Amino acid sequence: MSTTVRWLTADEDRAWRAFLRITVAVRTGTARDLAGLGLSEPDYEVLSTLSERPGNTSTLGEQAVKMGWSRSRLSRHATRMETRELLRRSPDPEDGRGCLLTLTDHGLSVLDEAAPAHLASVRHHFMDHLTAADLTALEDIARRLDEAGNDAGQA
Repeated sequence: MSTTVRWLTADEDRAWRAFLRITVAVRTGTARDLAGLGLSEPDYEVLSTLSERPGNTSTLGEQAVKMGWSRSRLSRHATRMETRELLRRSPDPEDGRGCLLTLTDHGLSVLDEAAPAHLASVRHHFMDHLTAADLTALEDIARRLDEAGNDAGQA
């Protein structure tokens, strides 16, 4: 059985490599800035997500799906965050195997202190370099990729 490889054209290759450079540069910059605040990117993602949820609480499963992580990986990370008193875990009454993650007052305070600096970092490493047309194009690209991913998941 022979499969034909669809190699990237020169334009496609340049675009792919540019995307990778952008992703690495932006993520490296914002991660470094968050580390200066004593947080990792996943810490900030969990804290900010919980702050937006009713009762500052989410199931571990919902949070894992949002982050694209396995439940076990997030569980280990949540344990480390709980040790730092950023969140607390409790049994999920609707899922005997699951747990609820709840933002603590300390976690909310850490998030409140970190958010302005993180937003400044996002602007510095990303937003300040884009036009309104760039932002519209990025939203369109993200929407098409999301739709393509959703279609592939349904096949």
